[in-house]
Amino acid sequence: MYRPMLAVALMAAPLGLFGCAAPGPPPPLPEQPAVSLLVSPAPPPPGHEELVPPPPQGEPDAVWQPGHWRYTGVADNPWSWLPGQYVRVPPGQTMWTPGRWVGQPGVGWQWVEGHWA
Repeated sequence: MYRPMLAVALMAAPLGLFGCAAPGPPPPLPEQPAVSLLVSPAPPPPGHEELVPPPPQGEPDAVWQPGHWRYTGVADNPWSWLPGQYVRVPPGQTMWTPGRWVGQPGVGWQWVEGHWA
């Protein structure tokens, strides 16, 4: 025997669960940025002033890594700003040395990745 109201209720029940779930924990902080070799024919634009937000709750060892320019090579807009972020300090490390663009004669401007010391 077919019961239309029961069928509608059974189909709608799973849809209602999507709005009822409690938000999960915030995503984990990154450990360290990936190493990359970027070279630009010209120096980067001047840096941005960044307003550093308070550290994330529950992350007492989080360290702010400032933002920096990334070379994209796109003709109309060769530079893209990557905003700063908080990261977790790896075990045994104490200080973050920010990445920087360094002029290399005959090569261009090379990105030197930041690192922990």
